[in-house]
Amino acid sequence: MAKKSVASLQTGSKRLTKAIKMVKSPKSGAYMFVESIMSPDQVNDFINKK
Repeated sequence: MAKKSVASLQTGSKRLTKAIKMVKSPKSGAYMFVESIMSPDQVNDFINKK
């Protein structure tokens, strides 16, 4: 189960995106959030990756 939250960030001449997804821990079963800052074309790969 993944929750998708994407915010656009702009620093100087580079355009970056912050993506946050919710991941279920295999050990405890609790949910945790994984954040990453990347270019906009890599967001779908990050969200779909397990």
